[in-house]
Amino acid sequence: MDQACGLVFRYLDENNYYITPANALEGNVRLYHVKDGRRTQIASWSGAVTGNWHELRVDAREDRIQVHWDGSQIIDATDRTFTAPGKVGVWTKADSVTYFDDLTIMPL
Repeated sequence: MDQACGLVFRYLDENNYYITPANALEGNVRLYHVKDGRRTQIASWSGAVTGNWHELRVDAREDRIQVHWDGSQIIDATDRTFTAPGKVGVWTKADSVTYFDDLTIMPL
């Protein structure tokens, strides 16, 4: 039913992190912060999210967050909710069948 995946970053705990989900059914990639368990949208991009393999990349430096989809920058936002490095991970929604490959983490 669902077709969504994403990256989680600056993860402090299950109630405090950033997430950038790509949703094939809605045709968008969004950027949220989750603080104290409450999700707030920071930015959104609409476009083709369906198909086979895609590249989703996040560059986060201080309060600037850039999201890239298949090599093109689609979101350029600022947010000061979390500035500590935190952890990084992958995310899927509900019953989505999602495969991840070549997760790379590099300091900026």
